[in-house]
Amino acid sequence: MENIETKIKTAPKDFFVFIGAMAALYASAVSLINLLFEIINASFPDPLSFSYDNFSSGMRWSIASLIIVFPIYIFLSRFINKDLAANFLKKNLGVRKWLTYLTLFVAGVAIITDLILLINTFLGGEITARFAFKILAVLIVAGTVFAYYFYDLKRDVGQKSNQIKLLAWAVSFAVLASIVGGFFIMGSPFTLRMKRFDERRVNDLQNIQYQIVNFYQRKGELPNSLDELKDPIAGFNIPVDPERAVPYGYEKVSDLNFKLCADFSLASNAQTDSKYMTRPMPISSEFFPVNENWRHQKGAVCFDRKIDKDLYPILKNPKM
Repeated sequence: MENIETKIKTAPKDFFVFIGAMAALYASAVSLINLLFEIINASFPDPLSFSYDNFSSGMRWSIASLIIVFPIYIFLSRFINKDLAANFLKKNLGVRKWLTYLTLFVAGVAIITDLILLINTFLGGEITARFAFKILAVLIVAGTVFAYYFYDLKRDVGQKSNQIKLLAWAVSFAVLASIVGGFFIMGSPFTLRMKRFDERRVNDLQNIQYQIVNFYQRKGELPNSLDELKDPIAGFNIPVDPERAVPYGYEKVSDLNFKLCADFSLASNAQTDSKYMTRPMPISSEFFPVNENWRHQKGAVCFDRKIDKDLYPILKNPKM
């Protein structure tokens, strides 16, 4: 029996199935950790951070990867286990042992590094809930991988294991819960699209505002309508609403006051001032030394602006 076990060879199918399963495992583990990190960042915002990814690009990538790669890993793992149960001698395949020990090594290094970081940060008195939860996330994911494959090496592959089924269901539930949590924070694809439209509207209004101030400095008065800002030579065309293709609202209130209006899909607190932010974030313009606040409600909103003659004096000899 020992000679038979020693001489068993790795078939091409076995090689690629084991390689595929391990690749899917690593991709799933990394994506799950990244997703948990993004959820932790949103739930425990850094007080020193003045920005947050409104469109959660990192979270989107992690969710997309888990939706595709994790089921592949489950499928390949079940295929391997069924194959091992039917051909128990394959437990001695070189590719299986090499990849399993490699996974144990990587998971073990991750756990040890995680614990070292935890102790070092604790001794430095710098531990925070945000950091502690990230350490815990890595520890749970790496520990689960290590425990499973350590058990997989010792178990009798010829018999069905209820422990493996229970672990598979528990891990699947944890991954599903993480994905649902990510969607809860990130919002639906439809919501993200509306956020992008609103960000475009704010950018357009900033651009129009700069053109209005530039017009005032060069001509000594505010334009009566946005059409006066058109400059075919400079290549400036008045932007329109990206979703509805209608012009933005403008009103000259007085010699120094004007209004800019737009119809927003969401309230700004659903974009940049949500509970996942540490503070309200005014959107700055490099042309305005003082940050203008573009916070808005859902629907039609007008922003009142007043030109400070000291900050924006009329140019005597404007450069063309």
